[in-house]
Amino acid sequence: MTQARSRAQELVGDVTPKLAELTDDVLFGDVWARPELSRRDRSLITVAALIALGRPDQLRSHLGLALENGVTEAELAEVATHLAFYAGWPAGMSAATILKDVLAQR
Repeated sequence: MTQARSRAQELVGDVTPKLAELTDDVLFGDVWARPELSRRDRSLITVAALIALGRPDQLRSHLGLALENGVTEAELAEVATHLAFYAGWPAGMSAATILKDVLAQR
């Protein structure tokens, strides 16, 4: 029986298999599983960091994960609005347009 490929394996496993393995085993298998923060809280933190750092590719996938982890559409919109004042207007506007696309694809 073949095991399903993870998102990291699909994205970069053929080019950087070790990076995909570390993503699966360490980042999502350990860091995201630690009990000190809920997956929902980790999603909010990650989305905020990706907006502030201007990482649109990862933001797109993490917005979807945040929704799966219980963050609401209204909360994600508020994160984009709030960060426009702290990370810069372009960062907030870019996040809002990416969020709009993610929500339209659901």
